[in-house]
Order: sequence, then C-alpha cells, then structure tokens
Amino acid sequence: MRRTKIICTLGPSSNSREIIEEMVLSGMDIARLNFSHGAHQEFKELISLIREIAARLNRTVAIIQDLQGVKLRIGTFKGGAVFLKPGQTFTLSMKETQGDEELASVNYPDLAGYVQPGDKILIDDGLVQLEVVEHSPDMIKCRVIEGGMVKDHKGVNLPGVGIKVALPTAKDIKDLHFGIENGVDYVAVSYVTGAADLIAIREIINSKKADIPVIAKLERAEAIDHLDEILQAADGLMVARGDLGVELPLEIVPILQKKIIKEANQSGIPVITATQMLESMVKNPRPTRAEVSDVANAIFDGTDALMLSAETSAGDYPVKSVQLMAKIALISEENMDWENLRSHSKGQTEPVFSDVISEAACEAAKNLRAKAIVAFTQSGFTARLISKYRPMAPIIAFTQHERVKRRLALYWGVIPYVMGLVEHTDEMILKVEQALKEQGLAKSHDDIVILSGAPIFEKGTTNLLKLHRLG
Repeated sequence: MRRTKIICTLGPSSNSREIIEEMVLSGMDIARLNFSHGAHQEFKELISLIREIAARLNRTVAIIQDLQGVKLRIGTFKGGAVFLKPGQTFTLSMKETQGDEELASVNYPDLAGYVQPGDKILIDDGLVQLEVVEHSPDMIKCRVIEGGMVKDHKGVNLPGVGIKVALPTAKDIKDLHFGIENGVDYVAVSYVTGAADLIAIREIINSKKADIPVIAKLERAEAIDHLDEILQAADGLMVARGDLGVELPLEIVPILQKKIIKEANQSGIPVITATQMLESMVKNPRPTRAEVSDVANAIFDGTDALMLSAETSAGDYPVKSVQLMAKIALISEENMDWENLRSHSKGQTEPVFSDVISEAACEAAKNLRAKAIVAFTQSGFTARLISKYRPMAPIIAFTQHERVKRRLALYWGVIPYVMGLVEHTDEMILKVEQALKEQGLAKSHDDIVILSGAPIFEKGTTNLLKLHRLG
C-alpha cells in the first residue's frame, strides 16, 4: 500500500478520457485544475469526466481548484518570443503593448512604483535576469544581466520587493464561485502573504454555505515570514518550490521545504511538495537520479502528497510520470525511518481529546501489530489526526459522505470508504469486518484498532478506542 498521495495537474497532455483513466489506474489520487489557463466550460467538462471515470473504476479521486492569484507576467511579443542579449537595454512598459527586442508590457500597471535602481527583475523562473536602471510611472528601464529567450506571458518576479495586491482578485472570485458550484474538493490560494488572504477566500466559501478546505500555496518570501499565522488559517499547505526558488536564494529552498513540512506535520494539516519533482520527464521517459532522490527525500521529510505539474499537464509522458512517482513512493516508504517521522508530529498544538485518542490508537496499533486502524469520521477530522501520527498500519476511514471521502484522498496513509448509517456498535463492527475482508485489507483472526464515537458518525464525539480481532 502506498501512503504518500499523488497529485496530477491536468492540461493538454492529459485532458483526454484515455489518459485520465490511465493516470487514475497508475496512482493519481488528486487532479489539479490550474485556473491560470482554460475556460470554465472546459473545466466543467473535466470535472464531470473525472467524476465519471473515478466512479466507473471504483477509485477515489479528489479535485483541487488552483486559483491564479496575482501572478506578474510579461505581455505578448511579435512572433511570440524574443531573445535578449546580456548588456542590452530592455524596457518594461506599464501600458499594454505588443513587445519586441527592446520593450514589453507587464500585467501590473503599478509595478514601476515599487522598484528602485539596482533592483533585480527575474523572468521565466529566473532564466532571464534584468537590473533596474531607472523608472518613471509609465516604464522601468533595465539592463539585461542574464540573457535568453522570453516567450509570451512568462512570469516575472522581483525578489525582495514587497508588492501589495489585495487577494482575491476579481478573476479569483469568479473562478471560486464556479468551483463552489461545480463541487471542487479543495481550493488552493496562490501568492498568499498572510492569514488574511485565506480568510477572504473562506468568507466567500462560507457565504455560499459550502464546505471546501483551503490550501495555502507558499510562493513568496512574505508567506515564510508569516508561516505561523498561515498554519492557523489554512487547511493544508503547498510548498511551491518554483516561485520560492526565485523569490529567495535557491540554496535555502531545501531547508525551507523541511521546515514547512515539519511544522505542517506538527500542526496536523496536510502538506504538498510541488514543482519540478520529475521535471526531466516532460521530455524524457526516465527521470534523473537527482529527481528520484528529491522525491524520496520529500517522502522522508514527511510530505503528505507529491505534485506533478508540467510532467502531466504538458509533458510527453504523463502516465509514465505517475507510474514512476508511485514506484518511488512505495520503495521510499518501505525504507522509512518511522520513529523519526513520528517525532515530527510532536509539539505545536495543545493536546485535545481527539488528538490524544488518535495518538493512542496509533500506539496501540504499533504494539498490537494491527492490520489496520479503522476510523469513523463525519468531517474527516479524526482521520486527519490519526494520519498526523504516521502509523505503519493503513488508516481505513469510513464516512457517510462522498465529499468527505474525496477530501480524505489527500491525507497520508488514509484509504476512504463510504458507509451508510449504523445504529449500534455491533452493526458497525460487522460492516467493518465485511468491508476489510472484501477489499483484502484484513482476514479472519487479524487484529484491528477501531476509533469511533457515540453516536456513531456524529461530529466531535470520537471517544471510543476498541481493539478487535476479526472473526
């Protein structure tokens, strides 16, 4: 059983029925829809297709809506691209215009008010580097330090420059309304700088009487500075290493990754490691050794999920990328330092009843060598707390709701199922035994640990820990 979950970004390489089906069978747990690209009708059809395929294959596949946020971008060029030479002058215009070798527009008209001579401006994840020479309200005149090809709509970063833009944007709000109406399972918020950005998104979700967890994408230096408050406000974190590696020195990104994962583990919220996990597989059928090590180390660090971006959205080998990611995860988990991993869950939060009983369940399963930990959960909270303590035994989570079942797809080590209402404990245990045996997760005379509450499936009542031997 693979415990680390796999997120796949859908795009031109993977939008077809055949490829999505193959990716689900290969190990895709969550589909990411990137709302920086694409129309609502296209996303609506994709959501419907994912739901249909998952139901037909009897697999649980969640959907993450990734909001665009405020991404600074270059405009368009005559011919779609230009080549910039080191030492030449290149001007960024605050007015919309078609670019050439000397000038291009940017999509943020107030940008010139934030820069000073000597500031660095990075294009396309830092592949092209400019230095500000002078500026006026309408333009930023730069010298090219590192040259290269610049294509339409490539990203722009200004390391160390705090650009204040209110989130969510008008586009984000429109996209979020669409996501709520079409039943996405998670919303990922881009370019978060603090808790207020997440609270604003949650207020919109609540106003629609929806229940959708919010993931904070950590891409900017300000997000790292405000990590504690973001942890309090978020339902999950994403370590977006691409933008972090442009906003901050590359050499500290691995250190930040470990810090963020550990703090998320301690707080008991899921964390996703993203960007360039198997980047060479965009064009090649095999990853580099360094990429394999990178994936394994994220697993050893304690990540809940690994995300494929261009590998599955625009790459030549989307299915093979998922298959290899799953293989790396399995072999890495077989060689995990479990005690070190469990140590990550200590601290941070004040112990509460549900936290203590979840840790006790994991300890009991370890000492009993139990085949599974079974949790009954109304909202997914109990399963999330058990996952926090990283047991070796699989976590079998039963819920009454399909939406909660899909939400559980992100949690490390959790296998979710839907179970109808049960009236008493004997009926509950009978249904658990049937389900575990039917799915090949346990057999007669195997020991399991059960966590439940009274009444069963009532939110906030988890107070029963039962050791049970299957008949």
